[in-house]
Amino acid sequence: MVPLLFLLALVPGLRAQTGDHVLLVVNRNDPDSRAIADYYRPRRSIPVGNVCYLATTSDEEISWQIYVEQIERPVGACLRKAGLQEKVLYIVTTMGVPLKVDGSGGSLFTSEHCSVDSELALLYSKLRGVQFPRGGGIPNPFFMKRDEEFRHPRFPIYLVTRLAAWDLADVKAMIDRALAARNRGKFVIDLSSASDEGGNTWLRTAAILLPADRVVMDETPRVLYDQKDVIGYASWGSNDANRKKRWLNFQWLPGAIATEFVSTNARTLKRPPDDWVFGPDKQNWFGGYNQNLSADYLHEGATGSSGNVYEPYLQGCARPEYLLPAWFQGRNLADSYYLSLPYLSWQGIVLGDPLCSLGKP
Repeated sequence: MVPLLFLLALVPGLRAQTGDHVLLVVNRNDPDSRAIADYYRPRRSIPVGNVCYLATTSDEEISWQIYVEQIERPVGACLRKAGLQEKVLYIVTTMGVPLKVDGSGGSLFTSEHCSVDSELALLYSKLRGVQFPRGGGIPNPFFMKRDEEFRHPRFPIYLVTRLAAWDLADVKAMIDRALAARNRGKFVIDLSSASDEGGNTWLRTAAILLPADRVVMDETPRVLYDQKDVIGYASWGSNDANRKKRWLNFQWLPGAIATEFVSTNARTLKRPPDDWVFGPDKQNWFGGYNQNLSADYLHEGATGSSGNVYEPYLQGCARPEYLLPAWFQGRNLADSYYLSLPYLSWQGIVLGDPLCSLGKP
């Protein structure tokens, strides 16, 4: 309990952010993107002037040239035209906006693959003339800053989340659950006895930093299925060799979020067949890989989820010991996830409404 009380004492009097602080990015060429914007904008009272319309492809994977010419520059122009560079803290992309940027592969320091959203996070600094190398991840200045409020210019980035899931119905349901979120329920933390001990240490630390009566943690080889009243989840996903089921069969509460150490769980937002099951048999691969998919959690009832579009390496994954305590303490979804992301211009995406919050415990 001492670590929890210490963390709560560090959290400042956070101001509730509103739709005035959001830039909503819409692909006018995609009907689902437009429909999501029409559904979300009035529910968060986002001003009409904070909606940025792009004319781009709906392809999930794009080249760097398309990213720069059809996404980054137009979004920058929207911010400048409306004088929103400082006021906007959160950029929300919508289903139908390209997902990832293709480039040469390589290490954490050289790969030119990245998610569109993670690259857009750097736009605040780029609008001020800062240049970044295309290869490798860029350290996230907000990572681990759990005792600070996210604001400009202290943190020269935008926090970018995505309103996307398997289909329009799932996105609308996710938005509705975000509006109904309350601070209750259990944090389910599932370690893997066969996986990297560093990741297991991060999972154990997350459990320590949460109230003991709200944590379900398992360190045995078994996989946690069929949990009730879940408000947060962290695990190894399909990288746990003992996980054989696609669906966890959780009862997710409104406001529940999920994260896991999986390399390509956001490689696609195209919906797999209902009977698809991940596994080593290449006949069962979907989207080019054999790992589970982040959007499944949203379909099952979660309100937010994180994932990776290409290989992030374990050190580039979201860190649960920053994410889950921040979520419990009442930070909004965007702040909570970006506190946990070590790198930008990298592989991570965050699925969910950035303004969603459980409120104070």
